[in-house]
Amino acid sequence: MATQDPGVGDLHDRSLPDLLKQLSQETTQLVHQELELAKAELQQKGKQAGAGAGMFGGAGALGLAALGALTACFILALDTVMPAWLAALIVAVVYGIIAFVLVKQGQAKLKQATPPVPEQTIETVKEDVEWAKTQMRSDRT
Repeated sequence: MATQDPGVGDLHDRSLPDLLKQLSQETTQLVHQELELAKAELQQKGKQAGAGAGMFGGAGALGLAALGALTACFILALDTVMPAWLAALIVAVVYGIIAFVLVKQGQAKLKQATPPVPEQTIETVKEDVEWAKTQMRSDRT
């Protein structure tokens, strides 16, 4: 003998108000679950965006802190074998390359977090709509 959930019974034997009440409760529960999923998904994407932004901030802070001392050190070291202006130009180019690499890494992290759309939630809502359509079609026959 098949066991049914308590209180569910045969849908054909239930009154329209009971069916509408059950539909309302299940719809409310489904919407609540979808909102929780969206919230969790957006939190995850926010963390990824924060990591990317943190890399940009870290690159800027470290660059400023070390720039003065390293620049003076490198220029003075290169000044022993070439003119000071050429030594300064070489150091600036090397710093520019390092900054470019850090920016590209930060962009990659930010790209992972975009678009900030709860993609999994959207997919499950589409599946829920298709399921509901299927149920409506099967109830008509």
